[in-house]
Amino acid sequence: MGAKKILMLVGDFVEDYEVMVPFQALLAVGHRVDAVCPDKKAGDQVRTAVHDFEGDQTYSEKRGHNFTLNATFEEVEAEDYDALVIPGGRAPEYIRLNQKVLDIARHFAKKKKPIAAICHGAQVLAAAGVLEGKECSAYPAVGPDVVQAGGKYMEIPVNAAHVDGNLVTAPAWPAHPDWLAKFLMVLGTKIDL
Repeated sequence: MGAKKILMLVGDFVEDYEVMVPFQALLAVGHRVDAVCPDKKAGDQVRTAVHDFEGDQTYSEKRGHNFTLNATFEEVEAEDYDALVIPGGRAPEYIRLNQKVLDIARHFAKKKKPIAAICHGAQVLAAAGVLEGKECSAYPAVGPDVVQAGGKYMEIPVNAAHVDGNLVTAPAWPAHPDWLAKFLMVLGTKIDL
């Protein structure tokens, strides 16, 4: 299979690792990745947040890097893309209020194109109503969103990922190796080492 064109939906305070690592990894294996944010254009930046697990009842949050968008949200058409990536952090909570974000998620689900969501990214899928009957992992606090949207919340280790057809999900960034490997398999990406 040749290079895929992948759309990444981000927003301010997207989780730092969950946007940087997949963006760079997917580029490194030859795919094209267009990262967009509602109401922003190519060259604009989003601020990221670093979520860490330090023994508290929930994650801690610190300011991360600035991430530069390389495409303009208003110009993207879901039909032009082969796959969708939705990182976590705080961004999914507010970008899911944008109707075009929901329409994009619905397009990929309806067409059974590969979708990779991690951590809070499942909030977008739940809001779009595309989890009915699907098995979906997410950050545990998002489990109720998955269930309310008709999905089956998959409680898996923080370093694991889950595949249900075209949907590849994981609880948080410690799962990157497994999540990205499974997403690349769903994409049909072949890597010769």
